[in-house]
Amino acid sequence: MSRTTYRRTYLVAAAFAIASALSARSARAQDAFDAKSAAHVRSEFVSDMDTLHVKIVALAKAIPADKYGWRPGAGVRSVSEVLMHVVGEWYFWAPSSMAGKPPADFGDPKTKLPGIEKSVTTKDAVIAELEKSWAHCHTQIRATDPSALTGKYKPWNTTVDAAAFGMAGDLHEHLGQLIAYARSVGVKPPWSK
Repeated sequence: MSRTTYRRTYLVAAAFAIASALSARSARAQDAFDAKSAAHVRSEFVSDMDTLHVKIVALAKAIPADKYGWRPGAGVRSVSEVLMHVVGEWYFWAPSSMAGKPPADFGDPKTKLPGIEKSVTTKDAVIAELEKSWAHCHTQIRATDPSALTGKYKPWNTTVDAAAFGMAGDLHEHLGQLIAYARSVGVKPPWSK
């Protein structure tokens, strides 16, 4: 390799190393939001959660009571279990995704969450729990000070955008699951015309 070629290779490699270092530094700097940006993410998250709440409750009301025990196969959650899983997420995971808290009497999530799906199975009781858990979730998310969402926070140890996308993605998955369940038991989603 000639001296000129060596220098060019060295300069290209050095430039690449510097660009990579600056890019990594820039990515680390983006791990934090200012309070205004965090408030915007939270606001968009609440808007999406409002839509999910309306659709999930609409499906819960549309599915007949005698179908709440229906499940697509052995070892798969029933209709009531999916809805109660959402209840658990609205009591614990969704508020915590925005630095909120579960209800004071919720107890240890490691013991509470696994049993919540089986704790309530009747249509009226499940719908009541959906509404109660949503009211808690909505209040907690709205009450969060945006400055608490500017860096990584517990228990998610991630940024507000990643927490919002993660939580919303999971709840949208359950909405899709409930739509499939509803159609499987002969119920058309109420908003589908």
